Amino acid sequence: MSDRYGDFVQSSIGKKVAKNLGLPMPVELDRFDSGQPLVRGSVLVGRANGDDKSVSASVARILSDVHADVYVNSSDDIKDALSDAGVEAKSNTGGDDKFKVLLFDASNISNADQLKEVYEFFHTVARRVEQSGRVIIVGRTPENLTDIEAALAQRALEGFVKSVGKEFKRGVTAQLIYVEEGAEQNLDSTLRFFTSARSAYVSGQVIRVSTGDNVDVDWTQPLGGKTMLVTGASRGIGEAIARVLAREGAHVICLDVPQQQADLQKVASEISGSVLTVDITSADAGKEIAEAAQNRGGLDSIIHNAGVTRDKTLAKMDEKKWDMVININLGSIAKLNRYLLDNDVLKDNARIVCVSSISGIAGNMGQTNYATSKAGVIGLVDATAKQLEDNAKGMTINAVAPGFIETQMTEAIPFAIREAGRRMNSMSQGGLPVDVAETIAWFASPASGGLNGNVVRVCGQSLLGA
Repeated sequence: MSDRYGDFVQSSIGKKVAKNLGLPMPVELDRFDSGQPLVRGSVLVGRANGDDKSVSASVARILSDVHADVYVNSSDDIKDALSDAGVEAKSNTGGDDKFKVLLFDASNISNADQLKEVYEFFHTVARRVEQSGRVIIVGRTPENLTDIEAALAQRALEGFVKSVGKEFKRGVTAQLIYVEEGAEQNLDSTLRFFTSARSAYVSGQVIRVSTGDNVDVDWTQPLGGKTMLVTGASRGIGEAIARVLAREGAHVICLDVPQQQADLQKVASEISGSVLTVDITSADAGKEIAEAAQNRGGLDSIIHNAGVTRDKTLAKMDEKKWDMVININLGSIAKLNRYLLDNDVLKDNARIVCVSSISGIAGNMGQTNYATSKAGVIGLVDATAKQLEDNAKGMTINAVAPGFIETQMTEAIPFAIREAGRRMNSMSQGGLPVDVAETIAWFASPASGGLNGNVVRVCGQSLLGA
């Protein structure tokens, strides 16, 4: 779907008009392109003073693995960790150098006074971040800290990151990654995702990395040899998910209702996947999925993407619209998960990924049924994640919550509401289906064993529910 205003402000005259009138000025976001370096520019790395160097050591190793062009401030002792990892860091001289990524290890911050170190690192380089740049802070999970001073300081980082995401503009994203002690080795997939163009429309998010199976992967094809099933795969976000998973090496079982078979077959044939036509609300849906999975030795991941909207204000909503949305968007996921887990259809280290929505976080007028279903998905993820923590099979469950994504569904929204949805976020534009797909591929990776129970918004840091 075309964003004519967004295209207009990319022109020289459009930029002048928008600037003079104080209008939103969306930029063209960097997105993943095969053959491009993971990090398309220089990385400035910093670290808060303290004795714990475990996070810095993991960060240094990852930057070394991706062959990043790394800079440090002259007084920062993170240089030792980088040197140990084989990274020859350059000195930030305070000149005109621009950075694609600003990465700060805040894991040692243990009181309010030490938050000044965050200010000092970012203050001097706030105007030196490139377009579509990345701001990343790595800290410690506050809920796991017993010291009140340390917990408040780490929790304070959320306010800083979310504010930066709204201030820096020009497609710059900001994220906070909390890492449990002992889980530093599980940082790889998350840091690779957020330093890269794959995370173009994800901003202002807080990620929790916990202990979990640390699985080595071939980063050129991280899903190689895996079998993954995507519901609602015939078009829109589902189609994009199927294509990205296949691009990353997975065999994708594309599932949709029988009425969508022609479109489904087209998608599957183009990605060398397979087709499964099933109504996910039917009593035999779990069994049919299990049979299809058995032909490939089980499922490494299931992506619960299928969903519908039937919008009406509550007073005008009939029972049929309520039931349909709840059954498809929520009830079917719970039933399928129960069947697949009870019957060992999911392999060890399997990844369950659900699609929620910012409507489930913030609510939305005329969407009591939809918002209820998507909030329920988050509840399902929370509860299932706790159960999987005690499961020795290394399985995980996470969710994405898309905001305004340019699809056939959003194209049907009235013009004024559609424009408001596009502009009411830090990127001043709608996202693309591929943005949701890239986030799901990160969760679905075998290397994401430390991610369990996360809900990540793919919304350009929407003002709704922020």
